[in-house]
Amino acid sequence: MKNLLRLVFLTVPLAAIGAGFLAWTIANRPPPAQNAVAERAIALRVIAAEERPVAPQISGFGRVSPARVFNAIAQVGGTVEYVNPDLQKGAILPEGAVLVRLSQGEYALAVAQARANIRAAEAKLAELDVSEKNQRASLAIEREVLELKRADFERSQELYARGTISASALSAARSAYLAQEQKTQSIENTLALIPTQREVQKEQIAVYRASLETAQLNLARTELTLPFAARVASVSVETGQFVRATQVVAVLDGVDMAEVEAKVSVTALSDLLRVAHPDAVPLTTDATRMTEVLRGLNLTAELRLSLGSDTLVWPARVDRIADNVDVQTGTLGVIVQVADAYSDARPGERPPLTKGMFVEVVLGAAPVRGIVVPRSALRAGRVLVVDADSRLAERAVTPAFVQDAVAVLADGVAPGELVVVSDPDSVIPGQMVTPQEDAGLIDALLAGAAGAGGETGGPAR
Repeated sequence: MKNLLRLVFLTVPLAAIGAGFLAWTIANRPPPAQNAVAERAIALRVIAAEERPVAPQISGFGRVSPARVFNAIAQVGGTVEYVNPDLQKGAILPEGAVLVRLSQGEYALAVAQARANIRAAEAKLAELDVSEKNQRASLAIEREVLELKRADFERSQELYARGTISASALSAARSAYLAQEQKTQSIENTLALIPTQREVQKEQIAVYRASLETAQLNLARTELTLPFAARVASVSVETGQFVRATQVVAVLDGVDMAEVEAKVSVTALSDLLRVAHPDAVPLTTDATRMTEVLRGLNLTAELRLSLGSDTLVWPARVDRIADNVDVQTGTLGVIVQVADAYSDARPGERPPLTKGMFVEVVLGAAPVRGIVVPRSALRAGRVLVVDADSRLAERAVTPAFVQDAVAVLADGVAPGELVVVSDPDSVIPGQMVTPQEDAGLIDALLAGAAGAGGETGGPAR
């Protein structure tokens, strides 16, 4: 029992001392060392902002047609006596070529008849001149006779008054005087009508001359000639065939100029004009007025034809605007023309610009300078940039226009700044970024835009 008590007295103080030492040691020991966690940066593709000139463009599609078409229409009827041997579908004929000639016999006779009528009328006019001269000479004689008859009648009156002659003698003298007066008056009346007859005859000559001109014109119309170099599209005449007036004997397409009516979006065209020429008047419903506006803006145009892996290009010019808008598609026809569509052809290398070809028409304006970024980098009027501290920041920007895969910025980003072109999972302004520059991206996008010719939708603001 004593041993147990002794053990308790020895153990309890020692345990208390140990517990106190342990508590002191824990309370006064230094805190455990903490390892600092480094900030994690995200890797994003960027480009260095660069100001470049970019030409606003829009495009549309249409089919090639000749700018001029000649319908060889017979203006007179007759039997065909000659057909140009080269008047065959697909052949190209030069300007002035005789296409068809009708029998000229009937029309040559009409010319001869008209000339004979003119000669007869002119002879009758000359006859009037001679007749007038003769009538005036006769009038002078008859007037002298009239004076003699008057004197004889007056003398008879005096003799009758003195009772020298009878009443019958006086009556005979009076009758002779009146008969001579009537004869003189008849000649004067004839002379008075001659000027009117002369004018009538002159008008008749004018009618005959008009008939001659008509006959000569009809004679010339028996020969159909080509007013410009053209390619034969269709032929519907043969030698010996009777052709009636107004009948189409052939259709030929001019080869000096081709045109395409490209259907472009009205909105795209309006945006193109607004971007390239801010002071230009807006699109109107007046096709004539709109054509004048477009011609004054000096828009460029070219045609593109894809042949497998090759693309052929023809320079063109904007000529006019179609007279209406397609209400179903909301497109407007812009008509462009290409000069020397056939003469520039090279067999085996470059085909002629032939009627019916389906081509792309690219319209462009003068280049606009601005900061060029990928279209995908533009998010609701903002872009992401990496600042000088390699941190993510948002910038509000004003796009001058957006075209294809690129956007041209008017402000908001300075040259040399790093613009984010990849799409981060989340946008946290101030986040640390590891920029990875994509140096060739813009060149590739611009090259693709130049090759594509611009979206059909055109530049957007």
